[in-house]
Amino acid sequence: MTKRIQLIDALRGLAVVLMVIHHFLYDLVEFLGAPGWLFSNPVFDFLHYIFAGLFILLSGVSSRFSRSNLKRGAKVLAIALVITLVTWLMKMPIRFGVLHLLGFCMVFYGLTHKIWEELPAPLMPVLCLLLLVGTALATAYWEPGVNFLWMFGWTYPGFYSADYFPIFPWLFVFLLGAWLGGPIRDGKFPRWFYTWSVPVFPAIGRKALWVYVLHQPVLYGITLLLAWLLKK
Repeated sequence: MTKRIQLIDALRGLAVVLMVIHHFLYDLVEFLGAPGWLFSNPVFDFLHYIFAGLFILLSGVSSRFSRSNLKRGAKVLAIALVITLVTWLMKMPIRFGVLHLLGFCMVFYGLTHKIWEELPAPLMPVLCLLLLVGTALATAYWEPGVNFLWMFGWTYPGFYSADYFPIFPWLFVFLLGAWLGGPIRDGKFPRWFYTWSVPVFPAIGRKALWVYVLHQPVLYGITLLLAWLLKK
């Protein structure tokens, strides 16, 4: 199956829109003095990982449709490194954000996809879920005592990244999506999954990378404009 699936694009678009809203709330708190609870509260903190996880899962699904995950990953990593440089100059460095993670996952999957695809179909999701939970617990409760594993999820006192999605446990969300992408690509899902459509969100989903890259400068400009208007 090579035709784009509107539902996948729509879900990706929804995830991006929710992330944009979340980042706008951050800008309002950080640069406009809005109450801190507007950005950080138990509900939003939980939902943040839900829609970010959806975005990562769908990137894994898309890996089963990609002609070259290596080229796709290299492109995303190059953009991520530019973002690191720019945010470093702004003194708000993103050292390993969601784009760094996705670029790594795409390259990793491009190099190892034969291993994952040859596993028995029922084993792959079980393995991914076990590794997801296991690495999440390991990064939360085990302290290796070194300062160079932050990319994998083990941080150190004073570590800061304005956006942080380490390899563990998120790699296994991506791989779970890659497993899910197999039966989707092979047309094994219900017919409505391939024919369902909704306006606006699929178009956003198809341009998700560029929306993600460009939204924060736009939001920052809007926030500065609001700050200027409120001072008048």
